[in-house]
Order: sequence, then C-alpha cells, then structure tokens
Amino acid sequence: MRTLFVPLAVMALAVSPAFSQSTAGSNPSSLRHAAPGATEPAGPLDLPSALALARQFNPGLSSAAREREATDAAVVQAGAWPNPVFGAQVEDLRRDNRTTTLQLSQPIELGGKRAARVTAAERARDQAESALLARRSELRASTITLFFEVLAAQERLRLAQDSVGLAEVATRAAANRVAAGKVSPLEENRARVAEAGIRVELLQAEGALRSARRQLAALWGNASPRFTHADGAIDLLPAATADAVQHRLSEAPVLRQARLEVERREALSALEQARRVPDITVSLGAKRVPADEGMGSGSGRNQVVVGVSVPLPIFDTNRGNVAEALSREEKARDDLLAAELQLRADVAQATERLRSARATAEMLQRDALPGAEAARHAAARGFELGKFSFLEALDAQRTLFQVRNQHLLALAEAHRAAGELDRLLGIGDETLRAAPAAR
Repeated sequence: MRTLFVPLAVMALAVSPAFSQSTAGSNPSSLRHAAPGATEPAGPLDLPSALALARQFNPGLSSAAREREATDAAVVQAGAWPNPVFGAQVEDLRRDNRTTTLQLSQPIELGGKRAARVTAAERARDQAESALLARRSELRASTITLFFEVLAAQERLRLAQDSVGLAEVATRAAANRVAAGKVSPLEENRARVAEAGIRVELLQAEGALRSARRQLAALWGNASPRFTHADGAIDLLPAATADAVQHRLSEAPVLRQARLEVERREALSALEQARRVPDITVSLGAKRVPADEGMGSGSGRNQVVVGVSVPLPIFDTNRGNVAEALSREEKARDDLLAAELQLRADVAQATERLRSARATAEMLQRDALPGAEAARHAAARGFELGKFSFLEALDAQRTLFQVRNQHLLALAEAHRAAGELDRLLGIGDETLRAAPAAR
C-alpha cells in the first residue's frame, strides 16, 4: 500500500512549492497602508508645493493606485491552471475482498478559455491604469482651481480691508464736517451705516478665505490648514487654444475608459464563447485488487487506472451567458458614442466659459478698473475739500469695489473653466496656464 501512496503523493505535492511562492509574493510592501505625514509648510504655500502634497497624500489617488495593484493580481490569477484532484476509493471493506483505488485527475481547459480569461483581466487592468491617470489629472485640476480660489479669496479680503479703511476715513471726515457745522448729522449717520455694511463684507471675505483654505488643504487630508497664505499671481490667466483642445480630445480619460470597456466586453464575450466548449479531465492512478483464490491472501496485485471524462453539453450550453455578454458588448459601444457626444458638449461649454471669462477680466483690467480708481480718488479728495457730497464719494468708492470684485470673479471663473478643461481632457502639465492678464 505504501508503494501506491508515494508516487501519487509526490504528484499531488508537485504544485505546492509554486503555490507557496505565489502566496508569499501576494502581499508586497506597496500594499501596506502608509500613514500620511504632515509636511504642509507653516508659511506661504506655492502651487508646486500644493500639487506635490496632493499627489503624495490624497486618499482618492491612493485608492486608485490600490485598485491598479489589485488588477495585477487578478491577471496573475486569471492565468492560473486548474488544480489537479486527488481521489481515493475503497470497495468492499472486508480485508480479503477489499479493492483500493488511488487516482490523480487533471482538468484540461479547451476552447481558449485561459487565454480569453487572461485577456479580459488585462483589459480590466488597463482600465484601472486609465482610471489612475484620470484621477491624477482630476486631482491636479482640482488643486490648481482651489489654489487660485484661495488667491482670489485673499485678494477679496484685501479689497474689503481697503474698503474698510476708506470707510473709516469717510466717517472721520463726515464727523469733522458735522462738528464744524458744515453738514447735518445725517451725513455722519450715513457714513457710519456704510462703514458697518463694509465691515460685514469684510467678515464675509474672511469666512470665504477660511473656507477656501480648508478645501485646498482637504486635498491632502489636512482638516486644519497650516499654511499662512497662498503665494501666487492671481492675474495669471489660463489660455487654451482650440487646436490644443482638439488635439487632446481623442485622448480624454472618459473616452479612453469607454474604449477599454468595449475591449473588455469583447474579451468577456470571447470567454463566454469559449466556455461552450466542454473541458476534459484526464485521470491516472493505481488500483490494488485482492488476491485470487488459491494464490494466498497476501499476494494481491496492482493495476494501472487511466481515464478520461468529458461533460456532455446537453442541458447547459452557456447560451444565455453568451447572449448576455454580446448585449453588454453592444451596450459598451453605445456608451462610447454617448460619452464622445457628452464630452464634446462639455468641452465646448468649458471652452466658451474660459473665453468669456478671459474677455471679461481683460476688459475690466484694461478699461473699467483705471477709470473707477481715478473716479474714487477724485471723489474722496473732493469730499475732503467739501466739493462733493458724502453720497457722491460713497458711490465712487462702492463702484471701485464692485469693479474690483467683478474682476476677481472673472479671474476665478477663468481658472474654474480651465480646471474643468484639464479634468475633461486629462491634461497633466502647466501649458494651459501661462498667459498673464492684459494690463
């Protein structure tokens, strides 16, 4: 009996070293979760530092990288061969009539199932790689957009502080004129009411800046921002030409994902087609039979057992799975067409928003801001000299503040539109943000 078990045991354990090796290598050090380190600067923060922090500590980007690693393991598993099956059978438990059969069976896949399975897993891996690249582009676009939101919020706060200073000057001037008996106390009351309104706008600007800073720092997992202020030029307008947009359109992440989904569905359809071909199982073993009568009870003999089994595809021909896979393949093609149409519409809308915001910012910078600044200065000087009323000086001051605020809103809208284009097109460089505003 021992002579039967030894060779079969060796055959059964032949695959164990490879299994142990693959198991030992299935937990690479890259899968260990690393706690994010707080490397955010405690002083000014520039755009390259913000991008580096987001790339290093963003949880969403880390999740996409883990998914990419998981698909590598899925490809390895898809290429694995079926395991052999060891079986033992005993007939008639009486010692003199006992027949023992030991058998090792190996399933053999036919019809290209393994190749189709590996192809489908590879397409899923390509999708995960594309999703990782898309997540990087999206994170980059969000970081740049929120960084310029912080810059705009800082500038709005500065404008609000300047307006408070001007309102204080106007209030003191009105109080002096009232004390001198030149105007009625109503002028001073109006000045104080206007100053209170501007102080409310200052509080709102401070809140908006705090919110923008928190949103930016949240990209690298920091709920309490450490940086004091964003260091950058708010008037650096993004510029995207139609040629650059059209060049990147075909390589947009959403289209790349949709094309890979079509390829994956094609591979799954081929796999379901291959599963219609039945697999065979080859068996090899040994059978110990009892001794014949008259030959003694201890002289049994061994027999070699060879077998082949083939399932008969009578009731289950995998027809439903094949039909489902083909339908999902067609659906993936329809989704690709829909994604292309939607992408073109979104890109056209973002491009028009960027063009409009650029034109607005340039016009305000070139025409409106110089005139509003000159009118405010003349009205303030004239009010101090008694040539203009307080309402005229206040109106000039409010006009300047509104024009400046409109200019900041246009700049912020331009950066938001450029960030949307970056996200849609999967742009990963700084080429679209190199045009300064006209002066």
